This record gives sequence, C-alpha cells and structure tokens, in this order.
Amino acid sequence: MEWKRARQAVVVVTPDWNADHGTLHTYERSNGAWREVGVRQPVMIGRKGSAWGIGLHPGGLPGPVKQEGDGRSPAGVFGIGEAFGYAEKGQTALPYAAMQASHYCMDVSASPLYNRIVDARKVGADAVAGSTEPMRLDLRTAGDQRYRLGFVIEHNPQAQPNAGSCIFAHLWKRPGDATAGCTAMADSTMDRLQGWLRPDGHPVFVLMPAEQYHNLHAGWNLPSLDEQP
Repeated sequence: MEWKRARQAVVVVTPDWNADHGTLHTYERSNGAWREVGVRQPVMIGRKGSAWGIGLHPGGLPGPVKQEGDGRSPAGVFGIGEAFGYAEKGQTALPYAAMQASHYCMDVSASPLYNRIVDARKVGADAVAGSTEPMRLDLRTAGDQRYRLGFVIEHNPQAQPNAGSCIFAHLWKRPGDATAGCTAMADSTMDRLQGWLRPDGHPVFVLMPAEQYHNLHAGWNLPSLDEQP
C-alpha cells in the first residue's frame, strides 16, 4: 500500500454512508504495530455523509463515489498536506500557510487552479472568480472561526474534474453542524492534532463507514478499532 511508510494515522469512522458524524481516533505505528494514542473525539463530516474519494487507496470499490458539490466527505486513505490558519505562525510541525483575505480554494471544476489554495494577489482576481471557498471566513462573516486552524486532506491531488475539491480538517462552528464535505471538530481536538502530526511520521487521514473499515483495515494494514489507548 502507498501508505506503508505511515507512522501516524488520523482515523474517522462513521456509522454508515449517509451519516454526517463520526468518531476520530489517532494512532502511531512502531515496529510494524499500530497503537492508539489520545482520547477518541466526535467529529462532523459532510451533510450527506461520505463517498469514496481519490487518494492513496485503490479505486473501483463498491459504494458511492465522491463528486463536486454532493455534500459528501471523501472516504478512503489520504495524505495530510499543509496546515493553515488565521495566525501568522502555526503551532505545528506541519508546513503552515497563513491565510489572508486574498486566499481562496478553487472549487470551480473548469479552472486550471481547481482544488488548489491560491492567493489572488499572485494569480489575479479573474483567476479566482466563481470560487465559493474564501479561506478567511472571518472576514466574510464576523466571528466565523472555522478556518482559524485546519489542514489539507489530500483528496483528488491530480485535480480530476468534478471529483471534489477543497477538502480540509477544520474547526466546527458549533457541535452538530455538518459540513459541505470537510471534517470538522472542536478547537481542542484540532490543537492536539496540529501539535502531534509530524511530516517525518508520513501521516495519513482515513475516513470510512464502520462496515467498510471493518472489512478493509486488516488487508490495508490499518489500525484495528479494537485497540484501546
């Protein structure tokens, strides 16, 4: 598997394909064995549930398939990209990008910048026309802190048209609020993740309904949910 080097895993398991919520687990691997670390936490995902995305895992699996604008979070195994936030510097070992009013994530499928976070000051205002993903939500709606801290979930890294874009782990606005396809969590959960994740741990983000995870985790060399921290 492409994640054979991974020594850190963030695992989100949901009740079924249509559930908008799940449980987040964190694992470390040493000497080939996974060990759960930290306390399991609730998270919210897409308002329509989840569907297979494009990541490190094989394609062609039975179940729904992620599409742009479907309100589902991508399921599968994904790399973890850069962290981002409103502050100038991040408290994380991950590469960190400070978001400004000019930063957008391009969710326009026909754009050559599709599924990328870009700075309109560099690419031009016309290049970000139509994006519905400004990265400084607090400057659009006072007090919106959802992107104050987050990190990129590397779904659809080749920017396949209409396959889904701009998938992040970020803060929730309120407990119980579903997302358009990201994974949202409490501030304390995100603080712990950003402080824990390390590039040299080759971390992966895994999201799946419980039945699919139960059937696939052993063959994919992913942690067993039966292990307790």
